[in-house]
Amino acid sequence: MIKKTEAPAPIGPGDEWDPFGQPLFDDPSARALSRVGVVDVGSNSIRMVVFDGAARSPAYFYNEKVMAGLGQGLAETGRLNPAGRERALSALMRFSLLAKGMGISPLTCVATAAVRDAEDGPAFRAQVARETGLQLHVIDGKEEARLSAQGVLLGWPEAEGLICDIGGNSMELAEVRQGRVWNRVTSQLGPFRLQQVKGGRKEVIAHIRAVMAELAEAMGTGHERIYLVGGSWRAIARLDMERRGYPLLVLHEYRMDPEGLLKTLDWIEKNDPAELRGRTGTSAARMELVPLAGLVLRELVATFGPREIDVSSYGIREGLLYEQMPERLRARDPLIEACRHAERTQARMPGFGKKLHAFIAPIFGEVAPDIYRLHRAACLLHDTTWRTHPDYRAEACFDNVTRANMAALSHPERVFLGVALLHRYKNSRAGSRFEPLFALLPPERLQEAEVLGKAMRFAAMFAIHQPQDAGALSYDAAGARLVLDLTKRGAGLFGEVAEARFKSLANALKAEPVVTRV
Repeated sequence: MIKKTEAPAPIGPGDEWDPFGQPLFDDPSARALSRVGVVDVGSNSIRMVVFDGAARSPAYFYNEKVMAGLGQGLAETGRLNPAGRERALSALMRFSLLAKGMGISPLTCVATAAVRDAEDGPAFRAQVARETGLQLHVIDGKEEARLSAQGVLLGWPEAEGLICDIGGNSMELAEVRQGRVWNRVTSQLGPFRLQQVKGGRKEVIAHIRAVMAELAEAMGTGHERIYLVGGSWRAIARLDMERRGYPLLVLHEYRMDPEGLLKTLDWIEKNDPAELRGRTGTSAARMELVPLAGLVLRELVATFGPREIDVSSYGIREGLLYEQMPERLRARDPLIEACRHAERTQARMPGFGKKLHAFIAPIFGEVAPDIYRLHRAACLLHDTTWRTHPDYRAEACFDNVTRANMAALSHPERVFLGVALLHRYKNSRAGSRFEPLFALLPPERLQEAEVLGKAMRFAAMFAIHQPQDAGALSYDAAGARLVLDLTKRGAGLFGEVAEARFKSLANALKAEPVVTRV
């Protein structure tokens, strides 16, 4: 039985009311963000990202990273790593030329701990400006924390807890709640810094523990969730997936509990790093920092005692994009805006998804807002893989949504949308190669996704322009009856294939299919 709970009022034919607001694609302030390029010059890596599209959830038009190691040895020498400096300069020259070729000007470039702490940081900035034309904006630790936290809010609007961003030479903490960034603090707990602590593992742990106590005093404890930002954290999360045999290898919104995470940190210490690298595709430069990052993570969990540890793929670069967004764009649902953008650019009939949702909504009655948005998202995406070969459309739908770079979408929600879209094109999922991922949903949610998919499968071909003009659906759960009231026009559209799909939908509901003519 499909659970019924409070929800937004249904949309009637011709009703312009919509809980998600009007599309923003034609709004000048949104279109101004259609192509934004940012460069993040960190202690370990340098990355250029070009965001594309006016949707609230950004599309990554271009993404390139160089592991320059700019801050390696900084704690010992006080200067940028000479080899890293050469690699960084080469990467920045390339990024400058790429940006010009893409017509992006100017790039927004920020430099963090390595450049701000090195005595030759100003000289490096001057050299970069002279040779590449790029202006590096050096930000302090608290500003770094703020931008990282804004990046998390871009991809996770409901985030409430502590943001922890680890780089090569620093680690920042920021508190987020009610959609805002609050208290912030920075520390020198980056792995490059910890490499310089003398006395071996015991002294390193003592040093981490002492600094963590200071951070706890500044930020307070009792935060239920910690959101991890940074490449070293993501490498550990990927290793956690490997240890658990987790089926969905998407790091964004991957969630861990403290007990399981500590088991993974123990497992990492007991295994050969080269073997772990081969199993997860982690780079050598990143894997070298994982043991020290693991020690920091142990103390972070022990000190702050979170109930859950979540991974964010969004950080400073996304925070810079968030900074440029008008407030009303920030307030939009990232998932719905991304799906609208996909429908607008990939579907045969942009705008039909909303009509489709309005037509099938009576089957589900009143649903909670978090379920309502998933139903809308599925309807917006239902036709975005139409160019795929018919034999592979169902699989393409599932793959696209479960692995898509979409924000505000948990792993179970990804699978829910995937199953719904799979059934949009296929009656049965038995024997699917995706079966391990189905286990991320309880049986009742799987059944709801199947019903949603079969409802779209019927409605999308029943009347392809205005399904409300052809008929109306209603579902009597108590009487186990699925009723289709046909108009005169609808009677002409209700052909053999439409009838078969209607019966398949009724079967998924374990209901009697009833067709009436108005």
